[in-house]
Amino acid sequence: MICVSIGYRTYDQILEILDNPKVEMAEIRLDLCPMEDSQITELFENAAIPLIATCRAGSLAKSSGIPMQDAWEKAGSRLSAAICAGANYADLELEAPFQQSRRIQELCEQSGTTLIRSWHNFESTPDRAYLQQIMERCFRYGAGIAKLVCAASSLEDVDAMFSLYEKAPGALVAFCMGEKGRQSRIDCLAQGAPFTYAAPDGATPVEVSQLPLSRIREAVFGKREAYAPGVLDMPSSKSFAQRSIIAAALASGTSHLGNYTPCDDSEAAISVARALGASVEKSGRTLIIKGIGGKWGIPQTLDTLNVGESGLLARLMIPLLACIGKGEVRLTGKGTLMNRPLSGAADIMAAFGVLLQNIESASKAQYIPLRVKGKLIPGTADVPGQYGSQLISGLLMALPLCEGNSTVYVNDPKSLPYMFITCDVLKRFGVKINSELEGDADMIDSEDWNRCSSVNFKIKGGQQYRAADFDLEGDWSAAANFMVAGAIFGRVQIHGLDTSSLQADLGIVDILVDAGASVSELENGDICVHKGPLTAFEADLNNAPDLFPAVSVLAAFCQGDSIIYGVKRLNGKESDRGRAIERMLSSMGVECTLDADVLTVSGESLASRTINGRLLKGGNYSSCHDHRIAMALKVASLGTESPVAIDDEACVGKSFPGFFEIFFTS
Repeated sequence: MICVSIGYRTYDQILEILDNPKVEMAEIRLDLCPMEDSQITELFENAAIPLIATCRAGSLAKSSGIPMQDAWEKAGSRLSAAICAGANYADLELEAPFQQSRRIQELCEQSGTTLIRSWHNFESTPDRAYLQQIMERCFRYGAGIAKLVCAASSLEDVDAMFSLYEKAPGALVAFCMGEKGRQSRIDCLAQGAPFTYAAPDGATPVEVSQLPLSRIREAVFGKREAYAPGVLDMPSSKSFAQRSIIAAALASGTSHLGNYTPCDDSEAAISVARALGASVEKSGRTLIIKGIGGKWGIPQTLDTLNVGESGLLARLMIPLLACIGKGEVRLTGKGTLMNRPLSGAADIMAAFGVLLQNIESASKAQYIPLRVKGKLIPGTADVPGQYGSQLISGLLMALPLCEGNSTVYVNDPKSLPYMFITCDVLKRFGVKINSELEGDADMIDSEDWNRCSSVNFKIKGGQQYRAADFDLEGDWSAAANFMVAGAIFGRVQIHGLDTSSLQADLGIVDILVDAGASVSELENGDICVHKGPLTAFEADLNNAPDLFPAVSVLAAFCQGDSIIYGVKRLNGKESDRGRAIERMLSSMGVECTLDADVLTVSGESLASRTINGRLLKGGNYSSCHDHRIAMALKVASLGTESPVAIDDEACVGKSFPGFFEIFFTS
């Protein structure tokens, strides 16, 4: 990243600089820019790109003619205002008084602002041992990033400064000032610095040896342009669409589902709805579905049901067919679904009196095609959650139609948010389900699904589905790919997402923020993601396995070792997705290890990869006929040394047929 350092500018002039699309990050020198406190607040509240708040007490004392003690107080006050307004970073000099240091550090922790502890020597570069001591002090006194800048009189001084990178315990920005140190402002990125500093083009630099933005951009990125598509509309979430289509098919009356966008899985749900006897018509982006009135209208001639390639649809329909079917129905599909085991399905359905029989496979595990035999019997059962949410969602949709009440106790639930998406959809159609969560003491306060150890669903029988009218949510799973692309390679603005959604893939926002990207929501609800200084992160994707491919690409461009949990949740997807991700990254030259349930990715910033000649490798790649892998490959291709050819791009039709067409929309 290249951070433009802005000084000697008024509020309006600062805004003009920040409006330049080539400015991806900026330092606001609050000691050099004449602004009122209200302007500081407004600036940092509304910034779309990452901003550093810096206020040097020494320059305040010099320019204002005030004592240093007063200058420190004034600097602290201005920094505090910026931090409270949402500054991404706050630069506090290592020499700051102890009480002020402690106050700023606590404020940064409360506000989620990364604290930079900085130290400058404008006369010379000390020896390596002394520099090492200074760096260690920076981290000891709360630095999220340590910054050391010294005047160089020789290239040996630069070497001494760069030696710090070998032993830095955290993120480090270290370079030299002066003519001898000018090149180090660029080369520090190759050493692993999260960002360097540049002067705005055509403006007075805050330090005489500072290079202009255009020169550093050309030296680092050459002709490579930032990723900056136009405003992107996301398709409707197929998780919501499939559940809603089936619920509407079971309802009494006519439902209207707005904001529908077709994809293979959602179109398969429409085919299933029609097979059940519902009428489905399309009017623009609205589905008009006349339902069959619950369990009474299903055609008794229905002996085979095709669910296409949708694993969700297969698992939803198993309990529903056992509830409203004639006692035995053949469930079939196509494509990769035929090779994906329905793990745990037989035992779970047996608890409710239903037998599943393989038709073609001799395996003990269940595979499509299979027979669903017997009638769903309401009752109480303990259900393992390790196999995911989909079959449990099917039970939640089917059991309310039974005559008796039921209790489903789910142990160790995975993809828990998707169970509550089902409950949310059912509520819209007049079906109520009560739930109780169990977990550790911090579960509610942290709002962390991963802390939930079990969930108890209490389901009243004898309920009926009633027609409903509502708009389907935009798809966070699809949006994640564009958001990752914006975070690494430029910026992106996405329309049609709900930040209060139950979709687990909304978690991409937290992951991007943890990694260092800038994420904001506009007044119209659009989500904006801007490139930021990306550093290694940890993420638990047990409840959001569809994020894995995109997040693994993100990790490849984050400095350090990122750890991603939940690999076991990738079993039974359209491909052996864990191994597919590992092969993709390894083939592209990214160091990674797949160990049991954990993927570890050794990443490097885009700037470092570019300068060091370590961009990802292009060439021919296989999507493994997996839509998520194909999308991740497209995102990764923005950071490759040569073009990427994907063998099966058509597989994205499963969830997002227009993905490749809009990826470079301008």
